[in-house]
This record gives sequence, structure tokens and C-alpha cells, in this order.
Amino acid sequence: MRQGWAKWILVAALAAPLAAADAQQPQAQAQAAPHAWLFGSWTGGIFPATETEGAACAAQPTVIITRDVIMRVSLLEVPYRQRLIETVAGGPDAVEFRLAPAAASVAPLGGRLPPDSAFGCANPNNLRVERRGPNEIVFPDCAEFPSPLKRCTAR
Repeated sequence: MRQGWAKWILVAALAAPLAAADAQQPQAQAQAAPHAWLFGSWTGGIFPATETEGAACAAQPTVIITRDVIMRVSLLEVPYRQRLIETVAGGPDAVEFRLAPAAASVAPLGGRLPPDSAFGCANPNNLRVERRGPNEIVFPDCAEFPSPLKRCTAR
């Protein structure tokens, strides 16, 4: 009889941490990223946005924001400039990104950063984004993005 109780106590002791981990899992999954409202393609920013619907916008967005990366169009080259997101803080109408430092290129700039690797903000590794409307954002105090950006939407 005593061994039976000992087995049940051992099983309960081993199962308790697993049950606690399972109980926390749905809550962690339910929490969305603080910048989830920004996910998608955006046009404008460098120049005022013109076409915001359909294939014309989706074919050449200015900025693309995902969970882990922010990509921006390059004026000098075909590929987008990609910046990895280190941290995000903020809420429903503004977020602050801390970006991983951009890697210097070897050639032809001689180990310097490409001129459009950041967003023209005071700190090249920080980007603040503010919501101005349901499908409009701005990068305040970022010289390379003086105009608002508008979300690319389907028709």
C-alpha cells in the first residue's frame, strides 16, 4: 500500500511542472507582437503615396514590415535593404524599433554603410513609427521619409 502512494506522489510531482507549462502556453500564444498592426506592405514615405490598391502598390512597396525584419526600398540598388528587429516597444498608435546594427559592405563603399541602409533618423538603429490613420503611418524626424506611408490594400 505504501509503495502505491509513493508512485502516485512521484507521478504527481513529475506531472505538476508539465501541467503548469501547458497552462501558460495558450496565454503566451494569444499575445500578439506589439507591432502586429504594422505587418504588411507600405507605399509612399519618400514621395507622397499615389496608388495604394491592387497590383500597382504590391509590385513596388516602399517599406515591408514583418515580425522580425523591416525592408525598405533602395534608391541606389534593386534589392531591398533589410534591417533585423532586435526589440519592439509600444502600443496601438506608436512603436519604437531597436534594429540590429547594419553590416558594412566591403565593396564598392570601402567598408562603409550604404547611404540608404537606415531611414534617415537621428539614430540609424532606432525607428519610431506613429499611426496617423487606419492605413497611414509616419516615421517622425526621419529625413529620408518626409511623407506619410500608406498601406497597400487589395481592391
